[in-house]
Amino acid sequence: MKIRAIVTGATGMVGEGVLHECLLHPDVEQVLVINRKPCGVSHPKLKEVIHGDFYNLTSVEEQLKGYNACFFCLGVSVIGLKEEQYYKLTYELTMNFATTVSRLNPGMTFCYVSGSGTDSTEKGKSMWARIKGKTENDLMKLPFRQAYMFRPGLMKATAGAKNTLKYYKYFSWLYLLRPLFPGFICTLKEIGLAMTNTVNKGYPKKVLEVKDIVALAKT
Repeated sequence: MKIRAIVTGATGMVGEGVLHECLLHPDVEQVLVINRKPCGVSHPKLKEVIHGDFYNLTSVEEQLKGYNACFFCLGVSVIGLKEEQYYKLTYELTMNFATTVSRLNPGMTFCYVSGSGTDSTEKGKSMWARIKGKTENDLMKLPFRQAYMFRPGLMKATAGAKNTLKYYKYFSWLYLLRPLFPGFICTLKEIGLAMTNTVNKGYPKKVLEVKDIVALAKT
């Protein structure tokens, strides 16, 4: 099955890396990016929708129809945010978008970028981990054909990427330690490949830790 994917967060580090792999992948025939600002990428496969309010998608719903995958890479750092703010920007925004695309595209595979340490019990001490856990749990209740939660740890950026977080340059040397910590480090290339592979190949687990991401990327 040819993949028609929606990618969010393409102006961020993870979304940019996933978009790059989608545009290279032979099974992907079209990519729609929906952003608040232009992503600065031009490609025959790529269509871009600029939309400022992810809490209200009514005006762009027609443009979100006809896709069989969504790679949701949009997210914010918890640093400096109170719980109410983080909940709104993480849980409410994600669930509104996911609920909308699941209604418009019932045959869709949905991949959500969460994070290593996410709390599936929703009861731990870490605020961000509880909220991410609730987001994961409720996404898996939506009527998607498939839904996968991605929990990357340290990520190696794609060469030439424009949106790599500035502080990542200080940690890039840690990738050399990957043989010692295979459960903590992966590449953005592996994340992108793993997401595209979920659509046609699937995976036995719905929550993917780093080792699962790497294994799925190789299938």
